Amino acid sequence: MLKIYNSLTRQKETFVPIEPGKVRMYVCGITVYDYCHIGHSRVFIVFDMVTRFLRYMGYEVTYIRNITDIDDKIIQRANENGEDFHALTERFIQAMHEDFDKLGVLRPDFEPKATDNIPAILRMIETLIEKDYAYQAENGDVYFAVNRFQQYGGLSGKKIEDLRAGERVEVDTHKRDPIDFVLWKKAKPDEPSWESAFGSGRPGWHIECSAMSTEMLGNHFDIHGGGQDLQFPHHENEIAQSECCTGERFVNYWMHNGFVRVNEEKMSKSLGNFFTIRDVLKEYRAEEIRFFILSSHYRSQLNYSDQQLDLARSGLIRLYSALLDIEPQVSAESEYQQRFDAAMQDDFNTADALAVLFDVARDLNRAKTEQSSDARLLAGILRKLAGILGLLEADAAEYLKSSVTNDGLSDAAIEQMIASRQQAKSDKNWTLADQIRNELTQAGIIIEDSADGTRWRR
Repeated sequence: MLKIYNSLTRQKETFVPIEPGKVRMYVCGITVYDYCHIGHSRVFIVFDMVTRFLRYMGYEVTYIRNITDIDDKIIQRANENGEDFHALTERFIQAMHEDFDKLGVLRPDFEPKATDNIPAILRMIETLIEKDYAYQAENGDVYFAVNRFQQYGGLSGKKIEDLRAGERVEVDTHKRDPIDFVLWKKAKPDEPSWESAFGSGRPGWHIECSAMSTEMLGNHFDIHGGGQDLQFPHHENEIAQSECCTGERFVNYWMHNGFVRVNEEKMSKSLGNFFTIRDVLKEYRAEEIRFFILSSHYRSQLNYSDQQLDLARSGLIRLYSALLDIEPQVSAESEYQQRFDAAMQDDFNTADALAVLFDVARDLNRAKTEQSSDARLLAGILRKLAGILGLLEADAAEYLKSSVTNDGLSDAAIEQMIASRQQAKSDKNWTLADQIRNELTQAGIIIEDSADGTRWRR
């Protein structure tokens, strides 16, 4: 049974879909005004993994991931560039797709843009005003009245009294309460705007996701996901305005992935400590980035460094090396698959699931050495389980050829290492034997075991 850590209840819960056999999931995408960075890649890869596993379990998944294509940052960047904001956002939407296609991230079923959903946004704001959950201030902006929603703070654990005490009233004297948040911003000169019953303007950030998610998935759906940084205020505000508008529970399971950190700080554009996916892809393969992201549990904090990506590269080399020169055979359910499934059903624990892959690779290497008939079955198991995570989808020989480098080992050194590996195998020291094989592979040396002994080539 699948268990998901629900950020709302702060505990793991058995997943029970609203409609048997079907899952409706919404994930907050990005604001498209610049190239995507590695922090963005974690959100996209994590929920791609979630979608893949849910489908592997047999669920019919409807996956929505939005695009924010209007906000202050977009307007500012477009003005700086002297271009129309539509041209800016379309350019970076295309760049986003290019980046994540390379990372093996499947496209969502639908990818709504805020500017294409203005009518739905306006309908929600009008309903909130009619129900007295929102008001138009003297400055023309429309605000949500936070104190009208008694459950506010349930997701983040924050209390209205504490939030109010921490606000500076002078920031916006037009609000009835300093913690109220904007739903509709009155148009400013030379800014994009849309006509509405409350005057020309544009939507606030929070209302976009509430309108798009309920428009496409219904008032009440199964999973809402995003980065940990969105838990407050974005997702907190989504709950408030959505439930006040519809009178129904908004979402059953809230999922939040941890930050990608650099030197113990969250990677972000505002801090200037980010690495774009495009820059990282100049030094590392896309699959190495994906492996790096999945090597830790999605809720943990993930430290970015070249050393971590080097470890991801070594791990993939080890797995691909096991698949070299063998034709995988489709197999029935195995003990490895049961362990893999158990790890993934425990709140999508990819770290433990990857450990199962390495166990399969170890046993596959042993079977190849012993020329066991199990080798092809093990290769099939490895391919199948890795494929659920979007890994090991390349040809093993091609991957290794393009990923390893020759560090200048002499023929004599190679022969000595192979002799040491043979001795380790005789001693049944499989860990050392695998380690030597991996070192040779990373040095650009391919070894082939047969009944006649071990051959090697550069």
